[in-house]
Amino acid sequence: MAVYTRIGAEAMAALIAEFDVGEIVSAKGIAEGVSNSNWLIETRKDEVSSRYILTVFEGRTEIGDLPFFLGLLDHLAAAGCPVPRTIHDRTGAAFRRFEADGEEKTLALIEFLPGVSADCPTPAQAEAVGRAMAQVHLAAQSYAGSRENGMGPDAWRQFARACDGRWHEIDEAMKDVPAILDNVIAALPADLPRSIIHADLFPDNVLLVGEDVSGLIDFYFACSGPMAYDLAVAHAAWSFTADGRQHDARIGAALLRGYEAVRPLEPTERSALPLLAQGASLRFLLTRSYDWLNTPADALVTRKDPCAFFRRLQFYRERGAQVFA
Repeated sequence: MAVYTRIGAEAMAALIAEFDVGEIVSAKGIAEGVSNSNWLIETRKDEVSSRYILTVFEGRTEIGDLPFFLGLLDHLAAAGCPVPRTIHDRTGAAFRRFEADGEEKTLALIEFLPGVSADCPTPAQAEAVGRAMAQVHLAAQSYAGSRENGMGPDAWRQFARACDGRWHEIDEAMKDVPAILDNVIAALPADLPRSIIHADLFPDNVLLVGEDVSGLIDFYFACSGPMAYDLAVAHAAWSFTADGRQHDARIGAALLRGYEAVRPLEPTERSALPLLAQGASLRFLLTRSYDWLNTPADALVTRKDPCAFFRRLQFYRERGAQVFA
């Protein structure tokens, strides 16, 4: 999440009026993340206050994919998964077009779910996340939509080329990334069991009430893909400190335990996890590197440190086999 697009108070009120959610009380920009512009919206209708997330889709989200994303939320919510529902406007549309900063943009209004993200997750919370992820994977197998992974290996190569000659601006050690990337892509397994996957299930995309998952959010990287890759992304995101310097084996083990309590991994998936975790680390290392080098200085956005995932990559290359044994 982030704020790249500027929307004035009157324009924001007019946009919210297109939805049957009452009058706007407040709109607060959310700076975390790097992909789309987001606001926490509070409204009042019939003396009842409600909260929503307003998302304006920026360059990395293809507008043609929105029916897939928003339809997926409806499908998963109907299946009992802990995901927010889309708020349709007065015409029944799941998203709207509008003009901002001299160009046409697209927005959607999403249900706000209670809960907080875990800065220091416990094993019990990680186990609950694993169960929720497996529940989504199983429910999504009956979803009629499909979408290729726009942040898959082909995109990794593009981001690496865009950073060519500039790795030293981040860290001298990262000059080895292109060679590692080629080796990992060449070894990635094919024909693993697939579903629709979240592909970005970081702690800030999970809401918790105590030790229970109240919501999985921000599905705008969701795609068709190997379920074990989604689990590897979550392992890399959850079982390390934010800077990637320390790994907590208890968190990683709890995540896997929770997942397999709902959907046991096949042997091929289990054996692929060390390499998939390297791929997951590269995916976020590369997008963070690109953003680190190209984010405008005046953008209201918190840049993410690419080295945090370079350290994860090194960890999985050295110890991945024993971690997932």
